[in-house]
Amino acid sequence: MATKILFAPRQPEVILDIARSLTPAAFELVVADPGTPEFYQAAAEAEYYLGLARQMGGEFFRAAPNLRLVQLLSAGYDRVDVEAARKAGVPVANNGGANAIAVAEHSLMLMLAVLKRLVRLHNDVVAGKWRIGNLAETRVFELAGKTLGIVGLGNIGKKVARRAAAFDMDVQYYDIARLTEDQEDALGVRFVLYDELLRTSDVVTLHVSLDDSTRKMIGARELSMMKRDAILVNTCRGPVVDEDALYAALKDNKIFGAGLDVMVEEPPQSKHQLFSLPNVIFTPHTAGPTWENYVARFRNGFDNIQRVAAGRAPLWVVAGEA
Repeated sequence: MATKILFAPRQPEVILDIARSLTPAAFELVVADPGTPEFYQAAAEAEYYLGLARQMGGEFFRAAPNLRLVQLLSAGYDRVDVEAARKAGVPVANNGGANAIAVAEHSLMLMLAVLKRLVRLHNDVVAGKWRIGNLAETRVFELAGKTLGIVGLGNIGKKVARRAAAFDMDVQYYDIARLTEDQEDALGVRFVLYDELLRTSDVVTLHVSLDDSTRKMIGARELSMMKRDAILVNTCRGPVVDEDALYAALKDNKIFGAGLDVMVEEPPQSKHQLFSLPNVIFTPHTAGPTWENYVARFRNGFDNIQRVAAGRAPLWVVAGEA
């Protein structure tokens, strides 16, 4: 009998085709949406979970007594109840950096879009307004020569650093796990303290996981320390930023602008206060998934599942117990 892998939530068929084509022999992929009878029926028999984190608390782990691994396709795991996973003795692994290139590219895109006022200029052109206004007042800027401050130098942060170097940016970082001097030299970055990073960076980009220590780590105090011509980019998790404080800072021109791929509430309310501001650009939490990295995500996931099935320890464990 094939070992069951519960896959959730349901994805478009073209993506499921990729998953099915990579499913190893002797495994069966059972697709279901969370909260449905089919989901709980499959959970009761499944030894592995593959997919995105949805409603993964005590009820989920109790419904899946044979579970040996929760393998996420995402980098983030904030929707998993870590304590429930620990009590169940089930390790939770993320995607092993499969989306790191995509998020790094997206971060640079948002930096450029904000500094070049991309959305505003696009809207002007399609509205028949060609190079209107005072160019001295609607200034655009270059990345070259700017100081980039990376908060969180994991898989994604390191790839941002390498790509920023191609734009001739000066890269500094803060992370609770500091690199060795040799590693910093090889990557072309230097370590600074968190407050120092905020004070001295022209661009601050966030690449941390969401937990109690990072929730609202960018608030009124932190924004008040940033340069008036600095920008903030967030492609990690919305609650890392205090949106009320960010609104106030942007509205009063305490910082130049922001590029946000994530928000506290997703999707946000249609009349969110940040939407009224001209100096912030949004994307709908789409930094991670690209057509190229679906294969990498599934390949990493199935490899980790096979490791556990063979009695080896899983890779990329972020919560629970290995």
